Amino acid sequence: EYTIADIAIWPWYGLLMVDGIYDASEFLSTDSYIHLMRWAKKVAARKAVQRGRMVNCTWGPLEGQLHERHNASDFDNKTQNKTDSKIGS
Repeated sequence: EYTIADIAIWPWYGLLMVDGIYDASEFLSTDSYIHLMRWAKKVAARKAVQRGRMVNCTWGPLEGQLHERHNASDFDNKTQNKTDSKIGS
């Protein structure tokens, strides 16, 4: 079951475990916490989480950046790889 607790803690701790930001996953030995790692990967695999991570993102692959979101269709039509290619045309 996905709860408000998952929504609140995953961006802070789960993301650290999955992406290893700041190399903290090595320092904290997050791989040794198998149940937490399973939870972090399960939440990261949710489509809503993947889409949410794109909003206001200004780093990484262009297809993963959605600088402004005003409509659900923006995920399909307005990622930076699509808007930047229109500017260059």
